[in-house]
This record gives sequence, C-alpha cells and structure tokens, in this order.
Amino acid sequence: MTSHQPPLWRRAVAELLGTCLLVSIVVGSGIAAQRLSPNDVGLQLLENSTATVLGLTVLILVFGPVSGAHFNPVVSAADWFLGRRSRAGLTLAELGTYVVAQVVGAIGGSLLANAMFDVGTSVSVKGRATSGHLLGEVVATAGLIVLIFALAATKRGALAAPAVGAYVGAAYWFTSSTSFANPAVTVGRIFSDTFAGIAPGSVPGFVVAQLIGAVLGLGLLAVLFPVAARSADDVVLPHSLEKTGA
Repeated sequence: MTSHQPPLWRRAVAELLGTCLLVSIVVGSGIAAQRLSPNDVGLQLLENSTATVLGLTVLILVFGPVSGAHFNPVVSAADWFLGRRSRAGLTLAELGTYVVAQVVGAIGGSLLANAMFDVGTSVSVKGRATSGHLLGEVVATAGLIVLIFALAATKRGALAAPAVGAYVGAAYWFTSSTSFANPAVTVGRIFSDTFAGIAPGSVPGFVVAQLIGAVLGLGLLAVLFPVAARSADDVVLPHSLEKTGA
C-alpha cells in the first residue's frame, strides 16, 4: 500500500463503523418492516431493500474516502489478490485488519439494531441454506465483484456509491437468498432472530458460496477487464490523502 493512504488504524475504524452501520440498517429496517407490515412479506422486503439501498449509498460516500468503503471481506480479499503483484491493493496484514474490523462491526450492527428496537439479542433460527439460496449467493457475490472492480478499472469510481447501492437493491429481488454477498454481514446477522436474521447452521454454506462467487467474479474480470489489477487501490472509492486532502 502506498504512503499516500490514510493510516491503517483510521481505515480500520472506518471499516468497523461502516460495516456496523450497514448491518444496523439491514437488521433495523427488517425489524421495522415486520412491525409496519406484519401480514405482507413482499412489502417487508421492499421496505428492507429500499432502506439498504439508500443507507449503503450514504455509507460509501461517508467512509469511502477513508478506507475505500469495502465493508465486505470478499471485496477486501479481491483487492489484495488483484493488487498483490503490483502492490496496488491491500497487503496481507492490511487484509487481516480489514476483515477483523468488518466482522466485529457487523456483529455490533446487529446488537445496535436489536437495542434500538428493544427486541433483545438472540441467535437467529431462520434457516436459509437451500441449494437455491446458495446459488443466489454465488451469483450475487460474483456480480458485486465485477461491478466494483470494473468501475475502478474504467475510472468510474465516482459512480460506486449509487451503482453498488442499486446493484444490492436489485439483488435483494432477483436472487433467492436476498443477496447477502458478504461474509461479515452474514456472520453479523446471526445475532438477530428477526426478519433479516440467518441461523448459524446456514452460515458456512453461505460463506462458501460467497467465496465461490468471488472467485467467479475475479475470473470474469480477468476476461473482461484485464487491467483491473492496476486500479485495486481505488476500490470501492479512491482513498488517498492526496485526493481527499486528509
């Protein structure tokens, strides 16, 4: 990583807070949706996905200039993998720090949402690991990786916030899994037995499917955007001290 990056501790704090708030948005809006529309699951999903689209877009804009706004271990891992030869992305040590911050933040996000809605923290019993759900996670994650790194490779990183928000919102509906596409968020959602929760037994399958999706996404990038590795440092948003004036 270049010397122009914000210090690692600052980036880790941004990743922790951003992932915490993302999961809080997902879980909290799911709880609100259940209460507002108790007899209409379709409307619940619409409310949940709309809040997630808007919230994620804002979080990328806020935290992107500091850490890149990964909020997702597979995005960070892809950043490290693509940039490892040219040293354009995360180092292995930075990757580990990002992932720990993201997982801790995701768990904190569930706890925060539970506390705001006075539902108490309990482990979810909502099973999701059907073959269709797992395929949905492969597709959702592959598409997310291609989108993020294609934008960076074609110098359109400024569009990342609305584009990633739009993709996640659409994937809520076109994938059977409602597009977790994020191992940290998946782990975090264990700790809320509400609309957005996931049972611990479903988590390993989801994470494996997400990793497979990430590998597939990287393969597609190699075919479609072979120069993507050169822009790994600008994922999800450019985050250098020179560009942000930090």
